Amino acid sequence: MKINYPKLQKKLNIKFKNINLLIQSLTHKSFNPSENNEKIEFLGDRILGLVIAQKLLKIYPDEKEGILDKKFASLVNKKTCLEVAKAIELEKYIKTFNPKNKIIKIEDKIISDSCEALMGAIYLDKGLNIAEKVILKLWSSHIEKSVVTQIDAKTKLQELALKKFKKLPTYKVISNTGPRHKPIFKVGVKLPNTKFFISSGKSKKDAEQNAAIECLKNIN
Repeated sequence: MKINYPKLQKKLNIKFKNINLLIQSLTHKSFNPSENNEKIEFLGDRILGLVIAQKLLKIYPDEKEGILDKKFASLVNKKTCLEVAKAIELEKYIKTFNPKNKIIKIEDKIISDSCEALMGAIYLDKGLNIAEKVILKLWSSHIEKSVVTQIDAKTKLQELALKKFKKLPTYKVISNTGPRHKPIFKVGVKLPNTKFFISSGKSKKDAEQNAAIECLKNIN
């Protein structure tokens, strides 16, 4: 199956001087063990991190480092890279081992890794300024969402407990009911000078978050 690289370049609004860089960035090691995208992915990961970190510092000049770190992690992780890749249908341009030339489903990890490699290839071919423009355009909706990213309730409660009491909150599973495929966890949390604040959730993690929210509401 012939891959339409010009169509991808049109989506990115760039034209590669060295088309082989683009091809290599989208070639998985299963297709070509020697000429593949592993090293370009390594570079692309760093370029993506640099661009996103600079953008966050520009948007949030007065934000605490801990908050920036959380926003940064949510923007450069594999899940977000996969969502960005899916938005431009990057899977259509990736070469993987396929001896019978059938239509196959490419693994999510390969797609997200290829997205990072693509950013590395753009940097190598077009330089940092163009790579920055492409990244900020592709990640724009995710960057906008980062505005509402908050520290989760468990983290807030932990910070408060360490500051006031030099101790961590105590969590306790009260019950685990319901069928195995649809459990309901009830969890309590307390600080050294409080009662247990209890809440429930579909998982232990969710229940702990909800209990932390209840605790924060009452002690604030």
